Amino acid sequence: MAISTKRSLQGYLAGVCALALGGCATAMNEAPAANGAVAAPAAPRASADIGTFFENYDQAQLALSPLSKAYRGIRDEDYGRWGDFSDAATIAEERLQQTTAATMRAEYAPANLSPQDTLSYRLFDYQAKNSAMLFPFRENGYVFDQMNGAQSQLPAFLINIHSVANADQAADYVSRIEGLGAVLDTLTAESRERAGAGVMPPDWVYPYVISDIENLLEDGRENAILEDFRGKVEKLELGEAQSGALIARAETAWSQSARPAYQRLLAEMQRQQTMAPTDDGIWRFDDGAAYYSALLKNYTTTDLTADQIHAIGLREVERIHGEMRTIMDQVGFEGDLQDFFEYTRTDDRFFYDTREAYLADAEAKLDAMEARLPDFFNTLPSDPLVIKPVEAFREKSAGKAFYQRPAPDGSRPGTYYVNLYNLKDMSKNELEALAYHEGLPGHHLQLSIQTQLGDVPPFRRFGGVTAYSEGWGLYSEELGKDMGFYTDPYSDFGRLGMELWRAARLVVDTGIHHKRWSRERAIQYLTDNTPNPPGDIEKAIERYIVYPGQATAYMIGKLKIMELRDRAQTALGDDFDIRGFHDVILKTGPVPLAIMEENVDAWIAEEK
Repeated sequence: MAISTKRSLQGYLAGVCALALGGCATAMNEAPAANGAVAAPAAPRASADIGTFFENYDQAQLALSPLSKAYRGIRDEDYGRWGDFSDAATIAEERLQQTTAATMRAEYAPANLSPQDTLSYRLFDYQAKNSAMLFPFRENGYVFDQMNGAQSQLPAFLINIHSVANADQAADYVSRIEGLGAVLDTLTAESRERAGAGVMPPDWVYPYVISDIENLLEDGRENAILEDFRGKVEKLELGEAQSGALIARAETAWSQSARPAYQRLLAEMQRQQTMAPTDDGIWRFDDGAAYYSALLKNYTTTDLTADQIHAIGLREVERIHGEMRTIMDQVGFEGDLQDFFEYTRTDDRFFYDTREAYLADAEAKLDAMEARLPDFFNTLPSDPLVIKPVEAFREKSAGKAFYQRPAPDGSRPGTYYVNLYNLKDMSKNELEALAYHEGLPGHHLQLSIQTQLGDVPPFRRFGGVTAYSEGWGLYSEELGKDMGFYTDPYSDFGRLGMELWRAARLVVDTGIHHKRWSRERAIQYLTDNTPNPPGDIEKAIERYIVYPGQATAYMIGKLKIMELRDRAQTALGDDFDIRGFHDVILKTGPVPLAIMEENVDAWIAEEK
């Protein structure tokens, strides 16, 4: 329900934006109507069962989104299509959601529904209202940036999501390479139009985007897309003639459609770079203050103002600094906290020499965590988890770590991606907390459970609420300590460092977009107040600049989960069961924080 207002490829390709519950701009008809508008499917009619009503809405959404189908493991006649990336498609998607919500409100009364259906009603109503709040700001997003641009997200989709199990699916892959040209040209035109209205990322973003494009252009027939396709076709063992023909078709599609479109995109990015702004925050937009306020409400699911969030961040930074000084004394370090930061960010003992060593240690920590889960969880993930390094073509611009959820049909595992482009940005001290956040008991456990919730509507199974999901991820880092991990004090310091990182986000995100801090001032704040290395700090600030508000969700969500756990422990005393508490949080799927609080309070009353 916490939706993104930008037409980001992360949103297009996943069918959700930043773990957003429905409402994302994912409408993808292949051809617009003659008048330029995309005709949305009719909103579902009311049925006797509201669950059927929501299922019908899901089918209408999927009809607009070939890529959402692919993420869910649905491989039908749309498997070779990208869909429509135009603003008309965005409008059609929004119209479908709002007309569906209007029908729901008119035809169903919460008082007549079961508790589960009442929750679904409330969540869909919240989602639709949130989407309507953000919809007027949809053209304020950056079409291309280092976090979400099509220049890297489209290839990543082909490599990671488009599976090839037979010759027909290989042909569908070729069709998508052929279709890259039209999609890129649509998005290039949209980016050009927004630039004309003054909506462009800061000037330092463009070298990242240009680098991603050049990585694909300079490699010619050895680029990541064609290399991936060849590997997938060779595994089919179709025979030399058929395999050769498919590979030749892919190379032709690349050279005749995709490559020229990437060249046109490159020219446009180089043009925009010459006129890009030097200010970083979205305060510079005409409606920047209202836009940022809406984003904070969206991502945190609260009414906290930017000033209140900034103050919470300063408070939490001070608290965590105090806990870090305790560890500094424990290891016998002489000097102040900033000296300790410098030591942990620069001494070679805290960094790996090889990627293989990092991956091996991360797997070992997750294996140990998996064995411990039954003592703290009644409900366990049913999907396998794998760890992968970020692909070479996008590792320079990608974030340090992220998670891709499993396919509901079991055809794709949950995947924990780590960015090992620069090992000096990936401290040994943080390895445990990062693995627990993205893997177990963090996003993989939460999203696997959510995906397999068979008794809730699809918009709940496949959507998300950023404060809920990222709050859970950050909560999972601290839960690891309760479970007996972080036995090395430096690893526990790394855990605190990552919590400090999320507290500092509250300060720098609001600093950049509300208090008009420059990129350099925000970088200096993190340098002075966190132990993270320079490359990590720079990349993080650059993320917050192009992804306004999202970073505030982590700490706000985690603080609420901890508050509710403390409340339950106090109220129930010896009768408190942490496994039951975790079921209350996880088995509803994502909810706004206020509804999470209601659920926990109801559970406390039942347990009493």
